[in-house]
Amino acid sequence: MVTEKIRHNAADIAAELNWFRKILEVRSKLNSKEECGFTDVYQVEPPSLTNSKSTFALFINKRKFGFEERFLLALAMVPHIKPELLDMFMAKNRNTQQVYTEFGGRRGKNHSGFIPTGETAMFILAGNNLQRRFSILRAFDASHVFSKENLLRLDDVESGEPMLSGALLVSKEVQELFTTGEYSKPVFSLEFPAKLLSTRMEWTDLVITDHIQKQLRQIETWILNRDILMKEWGMEKYLRPGFKVLFHGPPGTGKTVTASLLGKKTGRDVYRIDLSQTVSKYIGETEKNLAALFDRAENKDWILFFDEADALFGKRTNTKDAHDRYANQQVSYLLQRIEDHSGLVILATNLKDNIDDAFLRRFQLMVYFPMPGADERTRLWAEGFGRSVVLNKDVDLKKIAREFEISGGTIMNVIQHAMLNTLERKSNRVLNSDIIEGVKREYSKLKRTI
Repeated sequence: MVTEKIRHNAADIAAELNWFRKILEVRSKLNSKEECGFTDVYQVEPPSLTNSKSTFALFINKRKFGFEERFLLALAMVPHIKPELLDMFMAKNRNTQQVYTEFGGRRGKNHSGFIPTGETAMFILAGNNLQRRFSILRAFDASHVFSKENLLRLDDVESGEPMLSGALLVSKEVQELFTTGEYSKPVFSLEFPAKLLSTRMEWTDLVITDHIQKQLRQIETWILNRDILMKEWGMEKYLRPGFKVLFHGPPGTGKTVTASLLGKKTGRDVYRIDLSQTVSKYIGETEKNLAALFDRAENKDWILFFDEADALFGKRTNTKDAHDRYANQQVSYLLQRIEDHSGLVILATNLKDNIDDAFLRRFQLMVYFPMPGADERTRLWAEGFGRSVVLNKDVDLKKIAREFEISGGTIMNVIQHAMLNTLERKSNRVLNSDIIEGVKREYSKLKRTI
């Protein structure tokens, strides 16, 4: 289905590719000293995007990209949308019967066309002009917006190989934005070990104390106003990027659902990181998995939620052997990525005391989720049963709430058990015995008795 976004993008990308094609033509003629009406490829004016409605134009205009940035993005995108434009670079030198070294580039494992490298970009833009080549190198520096926003980079190369021999890689998000006009939501995989959290609950369904509500409002305020705080008020000079929060407390007290509802209330996607998928026993793999995750999340306004964080962020071990050194290396790497991340990171743990003290100091906020009191438990019991269910006259929810000190998650398990018993009787009337039976079952899990 062709949408307005796709239609506008297709028109602007087509114009950009025509400009790209003209640059290749001019470079070819300049290289062979043919007359072409230009003395420099930079004289080939890019198409105007001033009045365009495409997401491509909005992307370019927002970042005020000029000739070089637009060309580098086009060069990186061409293999994905118009690979035949680069076929000219597969010509062989008649003397050596090899492709021209100055073209750079390489073949893919499955892609039979030409994959441009940094050297390809240098050849087209700079030719033999060393001063310009050195200037263009800044586009691949960590301080450039390409790197800061994970838009475009050079692929890693083997030790000793020229940096510019790395393939020119454009992020998947940029590819999607320039074609379909929107980002797709990433799917859980080894390369992206995180799942999108969602909930049908609403903020008013949260049963939490006023103190927690106040702390959560501070998080919400940061999410909605961080650009004002950091840029307009000039605090990026003094404050670390991003906001780091620790949710701690017993299991079933609402840490995960609160993270989900924060996202829902502020219009942000929340991704729960599966640490079992992220942490690898193979040296370097954990860092690779985490790098892919954080690179994908950068500048997306996502909320990253690390559940059971003490599994990785626990007190660091004394270094006794190579395994300990590697475990500490993993933690140090993740700490650094969290420190540098510009968005909201929430870590959740049932056992705050297991978290390394040095790491605790890095949180801007620590929110404690206690076991609900009798009043909160009464509300959880009262709101937990569906509207179509009738409570038998022997059911006293206030009494049940007083007698059984259990978490909200456990209460919902009991309610489900009671309702299944009710359905089994082909009834909609929940008996007190259904609830007590459910409580006993949950107590047995906790090795407790009524």
